[in-house]
Amino acid sequence: MASVLRAAVVGVGHLGQHHARILSELPDVELVGVVDACKDRGQEIAVKYGVPWFPSSDSLVHEVDFAVIAVPTISHREAALPFLSQGKACLIEKPLAADTETCRQILHDAEKGGAMVGVGHVERFNPAVRRAMELDIEPRFIEAHRLAPYSFRGTDVGVALDLMIHDVDLCLAWIDEEVVSVDSIGGATLSPSEDVVSARLRFSNGAVANLTASRLSLKPMRRFRVFGPDCYVTVDSAAHYALLVKKSVDFTPEAVKRIAASENPQAGFQDLLHIEELDFPDEEPLVAELRAFANAVRSGQPHLVSGEAGFAAVQVVERILEALGPHPWGLEGP
Repeated sequence: MASVLRAAVVGVGHLGQHHARILSELPDVELVGVVDACKDRGQEIAVKYGVPWFPSSDSLVHEVDFAVIAVPTISHREAALPFLSQGKACLIEKPLAADTETCRQILHDAEKGGAMVGVGHVERFNPAVRRAMELDIEPRFIEAHRLAPYSFRGTDVGVALDLMIHDVDLCLAWIDEEVVSVDSIGGATLSPSEDVVSARLRFSNGAVANLTASRLSLKPMRRFRVFGPDCYVTVDSAAHYALLVKKSVDFTPEAVKRIAASENPQAGFQDLLHIEELDFPDEEPLVAELRAFANAVRSGQPHLVSGEAGFAAVQVVERILEALGPHPWGLEGP
């Protein structure tokens, strides 16, 4: 394969425009075109990054080594198929598809064409998250809150597929065990699909994850906390912050009893803890994701978030939605 990879972006809306920006700047990658059904929008982004605009992928498929698919979720398979059928790798924005059956079809398309699929679960490339995962904490309990103001974008799918799926993917990657039970509550307020969901996942090794997602919040929040046997780490993706709290070498039952009997047990307890703000590089997660995908295409190795991983996340989200019951509040039944 050539040292410089040729890439295209299909769909240059809110997120696709950033894919185009980054690909136009990455060394060893050449952005050769953008595809968008809207002529004005497509030409605007094409001119901005000095590449041609195409109304469809037909004439571009054979000119690229890989494509980024950033169209609305319901159109992922349609947009990716021309590339996958010709053996061209695709990075498909999350979620891989709106349902598991379409996920299977995409993976079948990729296998038939001999193409690699990656899924744009960009939180895996957030430097704070990556640093926390390097600690090798054995999760026993995970708590995640992903809240956002109502944006009037992305409402072709509910909040579970739009936002919660980020944390579902992180849980599956971190715990790497089967989800044995799912319980959830939620419903719709402003959308035809659910706007708020809270879910509890139980894993085969006994670990539990409580996940909350909302697109009705006044302020955004992206917080992910992992509790292990002797420590916990909290990651604030929005604030680019990660904190580790663990038992110090002096933490013993005897020391705890001694401090509990002291005049200032709260201050003394701090001496039994190791508290560390984690250092990590200041890197835009989407840059890291696209660089990693280009390297995977070049090397022929699987992308960190494979098509199968994206499929697994959608499977769990479907179970979360099923657990809402036949009549979630705010949603009409059949």
